Amino acid sequence: MTHIRERTVLFADLRGSTALFETLGNAEATSVVTHTVGQIGKAVSDCSGMLIKTLGDGLMAVFDSPRDGVKSAIRMHEILERMVAKGRPQGSSPSLRALRMQVALARGEVVEMSGDCFGDAVNVAARLLDHAGDNETLVTAEVLAGLPSTQKLRFRSLDRITVRGRVEPVHVHVLDKPNQGDPIATQFGEVRQDSVDPDGIRLIWLDLDRVFDIATMPIVLGRSVQATYCITDGRVSRSHARIDWHGGSFSLTDLSYNGTYVRFGGAGDIISLRRGSCTLHGSGIIGLGGSPIGGGSPTVSFEVLHFADTEPLLSGASRGSL
Repeated sequence: MTHIRERTVLFADLRGSTALFETLGNAEATSVVTHTVGQIGKAVSDCSGMLIKTLGDGLMAVFDSPRDGVKSAIRMHEILERMVAKGRPQGSSPSLRALRMQVALARGEVVEMSGDCFGDAVNVAARLLDHAGDNETLVTAEVLAGLPSTQKLRFRSLDRITVRGRVEPVHVHVLDKPNQGDPIATQFGEVRQDSVDPDGIRLIWLDLDRVFDIATMPIVLGRSVQATYCITDGRVSRSHARIDWHGGSFSLTDLSYNGTYVRFGGAGDIISLRRGSCTLHGSGIIGLGGSPIGGGSPTVSFEVLHFADTEPLLSGASRGSL
């Protein structure tokens, strides 16, 4: 029997499971992934949701209310974090400890038929996973509108993002992670602090030279013609990386399977982002799908700008929306 109902749709996807098959073998890796997805799936019933199906290393669920859907997403992250933390002292493999998860939620009319669900909200939630970084939860504006005021405060806007297969952009919000330290500050030394917040960022790949101000965030770098900054190279994912503005700085998040790599200044260590994020400061180069040195992958130069000091530079650039 077919029913049409207003639902909150959730998709969750484990990242890093491919490495498990390489290190543990097919049988053991399958057991680990199945067990992990099963544990994460308990958060659905715990929050009054319905598990529609598991998808190898992910799952799909629906909820009557946005509040229950978001509560389930938060619990999923907590379950995975506990599982990974528990495995560290027991000497679990590095690939198991590297498991991460992305969650996306959308809300709208859903067609329920033969135990499955269909509709625009299903498609949007599934494709939003392409834009989610390491351990991120993304929600649409319709989901956010159904949350209590106190819960809304935990989200920040990524503005409108074009998702694959949909003409109309989707207004997306990301759940801020509690107690998250800046990856650059904690792993690669202190971020250089400017006395005045930056106003924009310049990106250069071959002859594609553009300047974006903070009002144009987020910027999606990718091969898709719908990407904000389109890089027509087969080694680049359709949605490869995302730059957004938060807390007075630009943040780069990897969205790809092959990784995004950053090198600041003219020298120094190369930072590898695998669905992770880092703060962009000063200037440097970004490698999409490989190291930014050696010429093996497309490389984008970036410079964080203070417009008052860069008028001559701006006049020669193709400006994002300035």
